[in-house]
Amino acid sequence: MKNIGIITSGGDSPGMNAAIRSIVKTAYYYRINCFGILFGFKGLINGNIINLCTIDVKNIINRGGTILKTARSKEFETKEGRKKAYKNFKKKKLDGLIIIGGNGTLTGAKIFEEEYNIPIIGIPGTIDNDIYGSDCTIGYDTALNTVIVAIDKIRDTATSHNRLFFIEVMGRESGFIALNSGIATGALNIMLPEKNYNINNLFKSIDKGNKEGKSSSIIIVSEDKKIQKAYSLAKITKKKYPNYEIRVSILGHIQRGGNPTCFDRVLASKLGFFSVKSLIDGKYGFIVGSKENKISYTLLKEFNKKKNKIDEELIKISKILFF
Repeated sequence: MKNIGIITSGGDSPGMNAAIRSIVKTAYYYRINCFGILFGFKGLINGNIINLCTIDVKNIINRGGTILKTARSKEFETKEGRKKAYKNFKKKKLDGLIIIGGNGTLTGAKIFEEEYNIPIIGIPGTIDNDIYGSDCTIGYDTALNTVIVAIDKIRDTATSHNRLFFIEVMGRESGFIALNSGIATGALNIMLPEKNYNINNLFKSIDKGNKEGKSSSIIIVSEDKKIQKAYSLAKITKKKYPNYEIRVSILGHIQRGGNPTCFDRVLASKLGFFSVKSLIDGKYGFIVGSKENKISYTLLKEFNKKKNKIDEELIKISKILFF
């Protein structure tokens, strides 16, 4: 293992830079050359590959986003596109790849590995926390804390004006951010994609709050195809409660930005180190994650057959705390 390429692809997440730094520094320690592939798989197809030295990763551990940039590539989804990517992989004399990203990115890594038998290690980097094989993904903790800060501020104005706020958070098809932020901020209700959606349960929560004298409330809505978007829910609720002042806040991409938390920096540093060590030891075709605070390895070909599950105990706790 002499030359390693690093890719960050798909949606960015806070902590990706910390992982890049860890990979480069670990590779340097073991006298391995590092190459950064710009703009994800698109960059591998177009040959946008640069040398990475330790000086290039100086002072990036605290920065959000990714210095390698990221993009989604429709071309990489085709055999022709992956063939171009492989030619550039060979042209640069790379011996292995470390690919950081979410579900779509790691699925692409899995296909690429299967087609060309390339030594690949995946690192789960996504705010959604939906990658099987790791209790937490890089960026999730930072995004969760960003959401909590935003909701706390919204609650101040909700209380001042006696308003009901619907706050939509990211998560794709997973309710990790919604559930944990809802409990942490004392939300009236949480709409999760993992649970059957019932508007009547929402109305029961509002009625219960009324009886207890609540004059303002926060309802967390997780983005998902199964759940009506926050604006739709607000509209339905307004018809039921015409005297309510109802507002909607879509937190959006603010959740992906910002300086990574200590947790994400440490997690990214650990996963970066062990990804390089795995390639050196000839152990590849895996996602390197963290389970019960220990490094874990999940086969790339197996990771998307299962999904991280939200804590059922937390759901029970949230239902009690609603009332």
